[in-house]
This record gives sequence, C-alpha cells and structure tokens, in this order.
Amino acid sequence: MSPSRCILLVGEGNFSFSASLCKSQAGSSVTATCLQHPEEALRHEGVAGNIQAIKDSGGTVLFEVDCTKLGECASLQGRVFDRVVFNFPHCGRKSGVKKNRELLKNFFLSCVQVLAEDGEVHVSLCNGQGGTPADQPKREWHNSWQVATMAAEAHLILSAVRPFESENLQNYKCTGYRSQDKGFHVEKALLHVFTRSLPYTPAHVVQVEEVVRGEKVLYSMPAELSDYVFRRFLSSDSVHPVKLVQNFLLEGLEEKWPVSLATESVSFLIAAKRQLTFCCGTHSSKCYLIRLLQRDLFTSEADRALGHKPETPPASVASDKVDGIRCKGDERLRRACFFDVDAELESGLYVLRPSLLPQMKEPPTNEEATADSAGPRDESEESSRSAEVEGKASDEACGDSNGVTGSLSGVSGVVFRNLPVSLWAPPASHELLLRGVFPSERETIKLLGRKLETLLAPYGVSIVTEDEGLHLTAQPMGSVGKVFADNTSDNSSYVSISISLNLDLLAVLLYSLPDWRLLWSRDQRFLRQFLPRPPPGTPFRPFSLFPEPFSFDISLWTGPEWDEKKFHAAVREASRGTVEHVKLIDTFSHPDLSQTSYCYRLVYHSHTHALSHKHALKFHKRLESLLSSRLQVIIR
Repeated sequence: MSPSRCILLVGEGNFSFSASLCKSQAGSSVTATCLQHPEEALRHEGVAGNIQAIKDSGGTVLFEVDCTKLGECASLQGRVFDRVVFNFPHCGRKSGVKKNRELLKNFFLSCVQVLAEDGEVHVSLCNGQGGTPADQPKREWHNSWQVATMAAEAHLILSAVRPFESENLQNYKCTGYRSQDKGFHVEKALLHVFTRSLPYTPAHVVQVEEVVRGEKVLYSMPAELSDYVFRRFLSSDSVHPVKLVQNFLLEGLEEKWPVSLATESVSFLIAAKRQLTFCCGTHSSKCYLIRLLQRDLFTSEADRALGHKPETPPASVASDKVDGIRCKGDERLRRACFFDVDAELESGLYVLRPSLLPQMKEPPTNEEATADSAGPRDESEESSRSAEVEGKASDEACGDSNGVTGSLSGVSGVVFRNLPVSLWAPPASHELLLRGVFPSERETIKLLGRKLETLLAPYGVSIVTEDEGLHLTAQPMGSVGKVFADNTSDNSSYVSISISLNLDLLAVLLYSLPDWRLLWSRDQRFLRQFLPRPPPGTPFRPFSLFPEPFSFDISLWTGPEWDEKKFHAAVREASRGTVEHVKLIDTFSHPDLSQTSYCYRLVYHSHTHALSHKHALKFHKRLESLLSSRLQVIIR
C-alpha cells in the first residue's frame, strides 16, 4: 500500500493488523472497524494497546460496523477510501462455503459504496478458499468461496493475487472468528486485490454517412458492430497493439522491398453487385448486407472526369477512418476470385467491406513506378511510409532477391465478416493488405513467404504452401493471413502478388493476449501497457485474473425458414459481447407442424469486464426477449 492513502479496515479482531499498518504506512489515514461492541472487543489480550497505537498514529477506531452495510454506517457517511481491507472473512463456526460466499458477496456490494473510483479492495483468504488457480492445491469449484465471482456481483474484477506477508507486519497476530484464541492458518494465505470494472457498453444503432462511388449514402451500422467503428487504432499517433504489429510487419518487409501505405480514407460500404467478387476468399454468405436509409447523387460523371473530388463527409463519421485509399475507375479493378453471388445481392444492395481488396489500387509495374517517381507527388504520397523505387536504393532493397524486383503498396483498416459466434471468429478485425507487381510469381511468393516466416515463426505462425499461394496459420485461431497471385496485371510479363494479414489475430499472438476481444477494450489498464511501445514478444499482463465462464442453453421453436445469422447477431447484441462461443447441440423437426426446434449452448466469458452468474443470466434473459420480438421464435 502506498503512503498518503485513506484506508478502511473491516472485520478487525484484535486490531493488531491495523496497529501494524499505522506504523508501516506513516502518513496514511487509517480507519479500523470491527463488528463487536467495545466491551466485547476489549476483553481480549492486546486489544486496548493496539487501539491506542492506532489513535496515537492519527487513526480512527469504530465499533459495531457491519461490513455488509457500510453505506448505512453514520460514521462513514460522505467518506470514500482508496483501500478497503478485509482479512480472513468468516461467518463463524462451521458455517460452510455457501454462507461465506454470501458474506463475501454482500461485503463487496457494500464496500463499493465507500470505495474511490480508482480504489482497491484487499481480501485475504486462507490457501484454497478463493477457488482460483493461485490456490495450491486448488479446491474443486463447488467447494470454494468463488471469490472472483462474488466480487463480480459488485462489478469488481480480480486484478492481482499475491502472498499474504504477515511477517512484514510488526506485532501482527492473527485471531479467529470474533477474536477467538484459535487463529486462522495464514501459512500460504493469499491477498486478493480487486478493482472496479468498466460498465458494459450497450449496443446501439449508429447512423453513418459516406460517399460511395460518387453518391452520398446514409445507412445504419448493425447494432452488434457499433463498438467496432471509428476507434482509430491505426491512426498515426496510435500505440494500440494492432498498430504496433502493423509497424513491425512493415519495417520487416521494408528490409527487402520498398513499401508504401496509403493514408486516404475510404468507405465502409461497397456495392454488393459490382464489387463483391473482388473479395478473395469471402463468400457472400459471410457479408453484412446493408440497406440504405438515404441515397443522393453527390458528384456528376463530368465532375469525376475532370478530377473533382467529392467533399469530405461529416467528421463525425468520416474523419476517424484512416483506412486506405479510394479506388479510381473500374478499369483498375480486377477479379481476384469468383464465387456465387446470391439473388439478394443482385438487387442493388450494399455490403460492409469484408476485405480491402475492392478498394485497393492496382499497383504499378516497375516501369510505371520509375516513371511516376520523376513526376509530382501529391500530399498523400508525401505522408505515406514509402521508399522510392529508383537507382541504388532499389538495388540495395532487392539486391538478394535473385533478380526479382518490385515494390509493395497497400492499405489497412477495419473489415467485417458475418460469422457465427466463436472464440476465434471476430466479426470485425483490421486487415493489412499489400500488393505489388513482380516479373516472377513463384520466386516472389517464395521470397515473401521466407520473410514473413522469419518475422512471425517465433510467435507460432506456420507457412503452408498450397496451389493458390501461401497460407499463414497459428494455433488455436487458424488462419491469420495469406499470400496469393491474382494474375491481373495488364502486362502479361508481370504478375500481381497480394499479402493479406489479420492484424488482430497477429496482435493476440505477438503479445500473448488470451482473447481477441481485449483489443477492443476501452479500459485504460489495457491501453497503458502499450504506451511504451513494447516490442513483439512482450507478454500482456491481464488486469482481470481468472474470469469464470458460465454456460446457458437456449431452446426455441422456429418456422420453416430459420436465419441463423440473425440469431448470432442477436447473441452479440444482447450479450454485449460476452458470449465467446455458441454451439448447436440438438435439433428436432416436428412431424406434424412446420416447425423445427433448435437447442444452442452459449458460453459467457469476459476478460475485460466483471461477469458474474447473475450478470450472465441477465444477458441470457435479454437474448430470449430479443429473439422472441425480433425473430418471432418461441422460447421453449
């Protein structure tokens, strides 16, 4: 504990801990309380001397204070504390784990009423009682006090666990319940430190205005994606781990090839009918379909022919999207792959971009790049991280490439995939897309694969060679990127090579994150760890330890047409992102009715927020209500 703190101790027995604390924490304001009457407390040996020591140090002693009703204590009204300490709580006698869990829960709910916003709650427990992996040996879950889950009831998270160092407290003597002579076993006891969790961010509909192919459009972002837009993770001043990983990759690739990354913003929307087929490897079923709220002609064909750029959309929805560059002209776009586009996409709908490929310029050949380098450069080119493809600099960059020359240009930004809820399938992630035109397909892909393997193999990424190119995979998330040739160059002697990397999943690997959802946390305890710009390989230190998962099943009757994508969207929205996995465990079709029953198992788990059984159940009930009203299903 730091000096100059306001500290509240509850459930004191002989006050020896408080007296020792006053000596070791000179300058701190200590308020020591106990449940007993003064006459009962003073019967025990040493109590009077300890109380006097507390008062001599400027501390306060209060009697008859119920730690489960701190908000009702008149002597504590209007006061807040930096620390609230409860050592070895116990209901007394053989009360059992359930009563002691209830004591912990009620204490946590009470203490947050007098806890400062950035305050800590310290709870010391005997080894095994807490029910966390820090206990050695660990008790069975049902036989523990489940301290982290009880704290979550009061929106507190377990931030640290360390040994209870009684030997550092002079004159401290542990007593039992109500100062009984038989004390608790403090050997291997653990101190649990709790801090406040951020409140959950409710899902809400965000209206976005953008310019798409010369038209100003207004649309609603799906509610379950509202927290994944306008976050500026890749802005120039960002130290977010996604940006740090991008910098690491670009710097590594620049050792072999000149690399430029565009900085002009592009829209989240692409026209479904015209541009979906450019999204290599993304089937239409994995796209978020968007129906426009408003559509206005923004610039004429003549204006675009003259090079007049449309004005920037309102800053509230456009200025934060530093995602790439706007494609100019259909002739620059080529089909990288093909897949069936369903009939609904033929009706003029738009989709949220599942890849940056449709909005990526065709990269120039070496001859074009050399010619361009002699001409004027616009502001976006000046601000990009580019190396000129000319003279000696180019020779040095590609000198060991066996005659293969070229440069890489690219974009990066958020892409959206309408995927089922699972641990490693984020609905939104950051893609880094790089492309270059090279004279040799096989040799270039091989060289790119070697470089990426050098950069990423230390973090568990494997390179798998397949007919269409290279796939980057890692456990447990699977695919994290790919390198492929699309053979779209106008010059038949050159081939276009693309690199697509999932920056979010790579950040999870490079910084040892337990969950990709941490990347979207607004908690400053997450972001502060990356202010020093730690190099890849620096392990993340969790600020929420040992969060407990909770499983709930949901069974429902549906009609003949069941859209499972809408079900997963409702799960994300109702649970506020706390469901990490959904599994279909049973189906049943009624022989007489045109109805089918589906049973799903949902796992609620959060590394960013306090999550108790009560909170998870509340989210689950909200999901049942949302499904009934929105999808017209019958909850069984």
